[in-house]
Amino acid sequence: MDKVIKFALAGGDMRQAQLAAMLARDGHRVYVSYMEKAGEIAGTEAVSAEKAFSDADCVILPLPALDSAGMLNTPLSQKKISAEELLRLVPVHTPVYGGRLGKSFMETAEELGLQAEDYFLREELKIANAAATAEGAVQIAMEETPITLCASRVLVIGYGRIGRLLSAKLKAMGAFVTASARKPADLAWIKANGCSAVETATLEPLLAKQDVIFNTVPATVMDRRRLSLVKKGGVCIDLASKPGGIDFEAAAELGVKVIWALSLPGEVAPVSSGAAIRDTVYNLLRERGVL
Repeated sequence: MDKVIKFALAGGDMRQAQLAAMLARDGHRVYVSYMEKAGEIAGTEAVSAEKAFSDADCVILPLPALDSAGMLNTPLSQKKISAEELLRLVPVHTPVYGGRLGKSFMETAEELGLQAEDYFLREELKIANAAATAEGAVQIAMEETPITLCASRVLVIGYGRIGRLLSAKLKAMGAFVTASARKPADLAWIKANGCSAVETATLEPLLAKQDVIFNTVPATVMDRRRLSLVKKGGVCIDLASKPGGIDFEAAAELGVKVIWALSLPGEVAPVSSGAAIRDTVYNLLRERGVL
């Protein structure tokens, strides 16, 4: 790129580490903090957040930016810092980008006069993230079942971005795919894409027939009653963000195998996922006239 930008990246998983390396390869100056477990990241400078933020043109936080306690999400570091402490280190003129920032974070940023923006609200990143999640879900199903997905019966609960992409991949592998949705338009799309359609409210008659059940809905759609109907030996894979869509306590008591696959893009495709965040940040900077 013609213009060299000083980026400061703090926290995150291997997606963030890969993102830092990509930005450096693109010719930018890149500071990293709260990533010690990633080791040396080529082309970057490991410094304190105070140093990184004070000298940066742009701050990039991870996806998700914060953990459940409201602290910076730092799986690659033993260190912790609160959202407010972090934001107080950022100069007013510096744009801050992060994923799933949340209302409290945005309110704090606004109070401090900062220009914060949630890059996970961008459709291009949501689609890329959904694609990586769908691939990771297929991988988990292959690893956690003793059968092939070809000729197996699978249920995909929810037909948003992840549900659509996952259903298509499973169908292409030869699985008998049923997908559920609430909206008539989504049910029509399920049928148009060659899968069996069912309303999410009426799943019960199908549950005993499914080899694998994938959930993409972040609300409890698989409660104790429904879990009691799951086929013996069947596997449930929850792809929904917290609080998830499966009653995990009930599943354990009933002996139903459940895998809660959080942050799959960072686990199975950190390079591709890092590239998707980079491209989204570049788009945001272009819209600001910075690139």
